[in-house]
Amino acid sequence: MAIDPICQMQVDEVTALRAERGGKTYYFCCDHCRRKFLEAAAGQPARHPHDAPQAPRKSVYTCPMHPEVEQNEPGACPKCGMELEAAYGQAGDAGDDAELRSMTHRFGIAVALGLPVLLLAMLPMLGVPLPRWLPQSVARSVQFVLCTPVVLWAGWPFFQRGWRSIVSRNLNMFTLIALGVAAAYFYSVFVLLFPGLIPDTFREHGHVPVYFEAAAMITALVLLGQVLELTARRRTGSAIRELLSLAPPTARVVRDGQQHEVPLAEVQPGDALRVLPGDKVPVDGKVVDGRSAVDESMLTGESLPVEKTPGDAVIGGTVNQTGSFLMQAGNVGQDTVLAQIVAGVAAAQRSRAPIQRVADAVAAYFVPAVLTVAAITFVVWFVFRPKEPALAYALVNAVAVLIVACPCALGLAAPMSIMVGVGRGALSGVLIKDAAALETLEKVDTLVIDKTGTLTEGRPKLTECLPTAAISAEELLKMAASLESSSEHPLARAIVLAAKDRRIELAAVRDFASLTGAGIQGTVAGRSVVIANRSLLEEQGVDNLASMDVQAESLQQQGRTVVYVAVDRRFAGLLAASDPIKPSSAEAIERLHGLGLRVIMLTGDHETTARAVARKLGIDEFFCGVRPHEKQQRVEALRAQGRRVAMAGDGVNDAPALAAADVGIAMGTGADVAIEAAGVTLVKGDLLLIVKAIRLSRRVMRNIRQNLFFAFIYNCLGIPLAAGILFPFCGILLNPMIAAAAMSFSSLSVVGNALRLRSTPLN
Repeated sequence: MAIDPICQMQVDEVTALRAERGGKTYYFCCDHCRRKFLEAAAGQPARHPHDAPQAPRKSVYTCPMHPEVEQNEPGACPKCGMELEAAYGQAGDAGDDAELRSMTHRFGIAVALGLPVLLLAMLPMLGVPLPRWLPQSVARSVQFVLCTPVVLWAGWPFFQRGWRSIVSRNLNMFTLIALGVAAAYFYSVFVLLFPGLIPDTFREHGHVPVYFEAAAMITALVLLGQVLELTARRRTGSAIRELLSLAPPTARVVRDGQQHEVPLAEVQPGDALRVLPGDKVPVDGKVVDGRSAVDESMLTGESLPVEKTPGDAVIGGTVNQTGSFLMQAGNVGQDTVLAQIVAGVAAAQRSRAPIQRVADAVAAYFVPAVLTVAAITFVVWFVFRPKEPALAYALVNAVAVLIVACPCALGLAAPMSIMVGVGRGALSGVLIKDAAALETLEKVDTLVIDKTGTLTEGRPKLTECLPTAAISAEELLKMAASLESSSEHPLARAIVLAAKDRRIELAAVRDFASLTGAGIQGTVAGRSVVIANRSLLEEQGVDNLASMDVQAESLQQQGRTVVYVAVDRRFAGLLAASDPIKPSSAEAIERLHGLGLRVIMLTGDHETTARAVARKLGIDEFFCGVRPHEKQQRVEALRAQGRRVAMAGDGVNDAPALAAADVGIAMGTGADVAIEAAGVTLVKGDLLLIVKAIRLSRRVMRNIRQNLFFAFIYNCLGIPLAAGILFPFCGILLNPMIAAAAMSFSSLSVVGNALRLRSTPLN
């Protein structure tokens, strides 16, 4: 056992994190302590694990249509006028529902005051002799009194946003709403105050029509649309809130033998935490005492609880099932897996898919085009007088054009689907880095897979240690394990664990170097040791390699991974390990074939081992003895053939190929550099999640196309109808109030269609 130099905890040298400094190896309980050690060694002020707790992350508010807009408090988007929403932050952030509450209150007032206005205007048209009981002048005055607070108070946010859009030259939906409502209201006020200024030709039955009821009900209907849309949009962010709610508010910290319940924000790396049955694991760490089964389904998608014993890692937010255990806190606050997932999901939800460019190009010209159509509609009805009074119908139809047009439906088509789809993936263990990766994944026809840690468990066990006559088995294993103790490769851990099981004392290592994808070398007890594949040792001129080729071939035919060991430039023996194939790999390959994908395996293993694995899993094609730069070249060659390639891997040596592919898919159990290079991360490292990722991408892209179709068709039909194009043929006109209801419905239909992704099956 070693001592962590930062928190002074005892750690296992085999499983602990390591760092080299001044020719000496240090062991750490967690990445936090290792970072602190390296910071101190680099001259930065070191901080003890029990420094002041981190401040909680503040919410960032952003626009679903314009993700580049960000601010630290709620408000309206300066470009489209839509209400900003919390992109990420603490669960239950204050102010998240402030806009919804405000719009709901305004809507209630608008309905209460607007309905009497509507009845005063419409009852006479339905045959009710209202003028006998209430003179028209009095009825209009009452309409004015009731309509004014509806328009100027309940509808004030629309005028604010409309004015801001004009000043900033970002014309949007609220530009059209403000102009339409203002035209109807102020025209009616002018008629009420100065009826003598209106020519007789514009009168109907001796009176000039007023449109207070239209202004009031348009305001009420738009407010209703905002309430429904805000409610629906809040549901699109349910994945973030669901993930945030996984973290418990408190933790049981054990200090000086006493248990204290403290806020989660006060937990620091190195703390001892007690987790009882039914508790949520507070932070990332590892079990130090006790055993239990932990439900990790919300983060990994795995329905069966996972057994945890001392030394096993646990993830914050998962649920302890049966037993009590003591754990040591590792990553806390924003460094936990859960916090990183939340931040990644939030960033992906705000990203823009390439398909969004279509909507953006149309939206740039949409509002000016609608304003032009409204102006033309007014002129045509005013000049050509299809129906009298001309001024009234010119105004009504122009207002209907302004109100029925809805650029929001167009702008929300892609972002809403992406937001819901990315959240749906996160809850299933599929993390999407950005919308572009999600869109590209739909078109993939070839999947390239690394073998070790992707198709296999990545936890090999040493099965054979075959020395030459010049060295003993114990000495061969000692040399190999000493050198491998400085490596992070799964095979290295198998060799070191085998030496530990045999109680072999490891020797000091100098001049360690990693030959990426091929092997390692260094000096052990004054002797030069190289562990690599046969071809590399052959390139280095190592003698006597052919002496054990028969044994190597036999082991490889059994699916073993075989490495050659050379000591002082002479062949010393073979080490063979077995890495079991993941139980889900065969089913995943079968389902991928069902989705129409060609599956290719790349591996650094010998041809015999690779062929055995490929045959067992039904893989279409494989390449063996492949080095990291060759993996990248293979991926690039496939793309040059016109194939859309996804690459799945988990190791440092896979990073170049992941970056070269159209979409990189990293196993969440793998190296950080692989995850950084990938567009998609599978939390559990299960190939069946690739199937889910591809199905998710196809469903999201289909949903986006449906939304764009709804938005385009709605406006293509609604605007001409509002302009009165059908009037000459069948006498149909679109009332502005119906236009307002239709406008609200268009945005709601897009959001509602996107919400269907929350329950879409991915299996």
